[in-house]
Parts: sequence; C-alpha cells; structure tokens
Amino acid sequence: MAKSATILLIEDNPDDELLTVRALQKNNIANEIVVVRDGEEALNYLFGTGTFAGRDTSQLPQVVLLDLKLPKIDGLEVLKQIRLNPLTQLLPVVVLTSSNEEQDIITSYSLGANSYVRKPVDFTQFIEAAHHLGLYWLVLNEVSRGR
Repeated sequence: MAKSATILLIEDNPDDELLTVRALQKNNIANEIVVVRDGEEALNYLFGTGTFAGRDTSQLPQVVLLDLKLPKIDGLEVLKQIRLNPLTQLLPVVVLTSSNEEQDIITSYSLGANSYVRKPVDFTQFIEAAHHLGLYWLVLNEVSRGR
C-alpha cells in the first residue's frame, strides 16, 4: 500500500476511534489508518517533529479526519497550523466531529477545512457516512501532486 494512500485520523475518544476505523473497514477501505490522539501529536506527525522526528514528511496522508475537541492543541488550531505551512497547506482536511455548533462550522471553513461532517450517533448511519467519505476523498477526489 502506497504511503500516499494513508488516512490520518486525529481522534482522542477511543470509542469514536474504534467506530471510525470499523466503519472504514466495513466499507472495504483498506488504506493504512494512522491514529493520533491529540493536537500536538497530530502536528508532530505531519511536520516530523517530537515523537515523529525523522519521519519522511514528503509522504503526506491522502486525507486528514480531524476531530475538533482535542487535548493539548484543539482541532481548530491544528487546522490553522496545517493551512499556514507550505508543506501541508493543500492537504485535504475533513472535520469529523460531534459538534453541531454553528460557530465551529463557520470557523472550520474559514480556516480552510475541505469538509465538515458531524459524526452520526447511530452506527449504521456512521457506516454510510464512512462509505461516502471513503468514496469521495480516497477515490474521486484529485489531490495536487505539487504538495
């Protein structure tokens, strides 16, 4: 599996992490899923710092699934840092959160989110949402080769 097909899941809730991974697998999405559990760890992964020092940062994920409510550094700040860095500014970021706050939606798009998806509570609905996410972001969406 090519590293460019990696999905970066930034999720601190173990139940939501399991649910997301299971939903993706149930939809036959076989891409490698890298899970980080807080905003600091996410930025370290993307920029090859901290515990990910030395990681080949030219190998970016195909898509980032970003929760907003994260420890250490919140998801909105992670999104902001992604968009400020030339290495990651074009990286597709899907905000995947339980928040239905209008301000979170507005701020996410203002900071450059490509999509905002509210996590369904029902597993069947979540499987359907994962199917659409996988189909669009991993199959249909074209990414810039210049990133």
